Amino acid sequence: MFDLDRWQEIYHVLSKNVLRTLLTAFGVFWGMFMLVILMGSGNGLRTGVMGSFGNFATNSFFMWGQSTSIPYKGFQKGQQVVFTNDDTEVLKRQLTSAEVIAPKLQLGGYRSTNYVTRGKYSGSTFSVSGDVPEIMQISAKKIVLGRWINQSDLNEKRKVAVIGSRVRDVLFETDEDPIGEYINIQGIYFMVIGVHDLEFTSGHNESELESIITPLTTFQSAFNLQDRVGWYSIMAKSNTTAGAVEAEAREILTKRHNISPDDVRAIGGWNADNEFQKISGLFSAINILVWIVGIGTLLAGVIGVSNIMLIVVKERTKEIGIRKAIGATPYLIVSQIILEAIILTGIAGYLGMSAGVALLDVVNSAMGQSAGMFKNPSIDLTSALTFLSIIVFSGGLAGIIPATKAASVNPIIALRSE
Repeated sequence: MFDLDRWQEIYHVLSKNVLRTLLTAFGVFWGMFMLVILMGSGNGLRTGVMGSFGNFATNSFFMWGQSTSIPYKGFQKGQQVVFTNDDTEVLKRQLTSAEVIAPKLQLGGYRSTNYVTRGKYSGSTFSVSGDVPEIMQISAKKIVLGRWINQSDLNEKRKVAVIGSRVRDVLFETDEDPIGEYINIQGIYFMVIGVHDLEFTSGHNESELESIITPLTTFQSAFNLQDRVGWYSIMAKSNTTAGAVEAEAREILTKRHNISPDDVRAIGGWNADNEFQKISGLFSAINILVWIVGIGTLLAGVIGVSNIMLIVVKERTKEIGIRKAIGATPYLIVSQIILEAIILTGIAGYLGMSAGVALLDVVNSAMGQSAGMFKNPSIDLTSALTFLSIIVFSGGLAGIIPATKAASVNPIIALRSE
């Protein structure tokens, strides 16, 4: 392996026909380059999409009341399902498989916006909601100033609010401290106790920066909503699935509101765990496809190396015959040809991998933090080592047939050939 003569011979063979060597190596280079680019791009897409969940608990789901679609127990269809604080208490007692049960209300309903003022400043695109402290365990937010709402705020129905960073930008001067100041929501004043931001922003959660969050009990009282609850955010315990907990919660609420067990439209819902699993499955399929396409392209280059090595062996028939005539063993002949193939594919593959990684770094730097659903395209160390292993193994395979042919050369016939 460390015989200087062998390395000089390899250099002589590969440099004898530079153009042919470069064209052969390019097939392997391009195969490895494409494999790295495809794998890195897939990882970038996965990171962007999965990162859009942020600190959101994927083992959670949401439930809200809709209207019944099936008559049941004397009630006609079309009855509106309205959740209340009593439902919350029942869920907390009976839904033992849930880690967090967080009721929520939003002023004007889901996705509604409201006009909010503070002195001469105003904004009309803000969402106003009533929450409980536990919602942080499901949809975490970064508190950049002040604090989050706590249980005392709920118990005492304090008129306090945590505002998003964009709300602060609109209602306050750049260098102004919003903590302790008051904002006006439909004629009711709330004191700002905190400012929240997001660890990661994407299309689906960027609007949260324009949200104003108040204690649920305060919200119900201030806006005359009595004990009404808009929807529930529920997180399953670690020893169960969100789907199982959702089914149990639906059964509890269905019985409480006299809903037919067959009425799937009366209670709306969205299961984050199901969506997360679908996305994970999709990316697993994409990953497999990337490997198939990349390795197929790589093998095409390796086959080219094998074909070229066959030509090289044919050109060196007399040389091989002389070596065998003076005592070279079949092992030396075979190992020499295989080593030449490994060196050629290894160098070409390493350069292809390096070029692919370099291009991914350039793309990543150019996109920066505005990447959105495509973020940090790259390959990890394990994948890189796997690629190199494939190259070395492929190089060995590429040299087996030419090496076998070289080892079978008859010295007498080889010396007589022209």
